[in-house]
Amino acid sequence: MADVILNSKERNIMQIRTAKIRLLILTGIGIFLTGCSISDWYNGYYAERSAISRSQRDENNYYNSESPQMQELRKQNQTYCLDLANKPENRVARDGYPNGVWNQGMFENCMEDRGTPTYETWAGMQKKNVMKS
Repeated sequence: MADVILNSKERNIMQIRTAKIRLLILTGIGIFLTGCSISDWYNGYYAERSAISRSQRDENNYYNSESPQMQELRKQNQTYCLDLANKPENRVARDGYPNGVWNQGMFENCMEDRGTPTYETWAGMQKKNVMKS
């Protein structure tokens, strides 16, 4: 009789231990899932990373599809337009920058006027054309 009681107590202790471990695991999973929701991860981190990689791929395709002559012309134009946009008289005044910052708009317009638009300018022109249609 004493052996039966002792065995049942050991069985109860083992059942309680496994129940505590399961409860601890389930609580940990619950805390983890409420801390970082799958939808927040997918809509935030993954979607942003996906959009950035898609944009970089499109930009690389744009520049790599140019002929060697166009790539050489782009290098020459980029050197000229960068120098033009960085000149002190063309710099844009900004708070915290006593000497101003380089003129991005002037650079993009210069590149476009010289026949080698940047990818950003070209993509903007494509969107304008789609909106007009």
